[in-house]
Amino acid sequence: MSVLPLVFTSGWASGINAYAVVLLFGVFGATGLTDEVPESLQRTDVLVTAGVLFLFEAVADKIPYVDSVWDTAHTVIRPVAGAVVAASLAGESGSLPELAAGAVGGSTALVSHLVKAGTRMAVNTSPEPFSNIGVSVAEDLGVAGVITFAVFNPVAAAVVAGVLLLLGVVTLLFLASRIRRFLRRGAQRREEKRLAGTGRHRPPE
Repeated sequence: MSVLPLVFTSGWASGINAYAVVLLFGVFGATGLTDEVPESLQRTDVLVTAGVLFLFEAVADKIPYVDSVWDTAHTVIRPVAGAVVAASLAGESGSLPELAAGAVGGSTALVSHLVKAGTRMAVNTSPEPFSNIGVSVAEDLGVAGVITFAVFNPVAAAVVAGVLLLLGVVTLLFLASRIRRFLRRGAQRREEKRLAGTGRHRPPE
């Protein structure tokens, strides 16, 4: 069977939490649950590094505004990770060219990451931290569940990932006003800091 469904699913999941994807695939491969995982993802140093970074993300992802800073820093990391994991999976199976797999995994991860980052901006317009924690936990459980499902039924998991990605894009459109509000607040805070640094005050609006 073509590895394309697994590539697409891994790309979607990498856009949300790339470290969890590497960690889960590595563990599944190392324990013999699947033969689709390349040796490079099963190495001890890779698993340890992914585990440590996953713990960092698990904390940062649940703190208001810190999660958006973390997302900004991962705008390049997540798509690149999605492309690398996808290319590795394709190289192991030999049923899909690695370059094509990398393109699919990387582009899917980018869209998924933008959905995640935009949603977090909207959530951060709320003053309480509980929504951040709830969304983060739901994302972690979603990634773990879909990746695990993909190991046993890659086609069905790819359908689930596709539906979730589409729903995420639609939700992002509905949250556009909140995202703009978040960006305005950020621009205002930066302007206030700049004026404070120069000893000037912002004129009343």
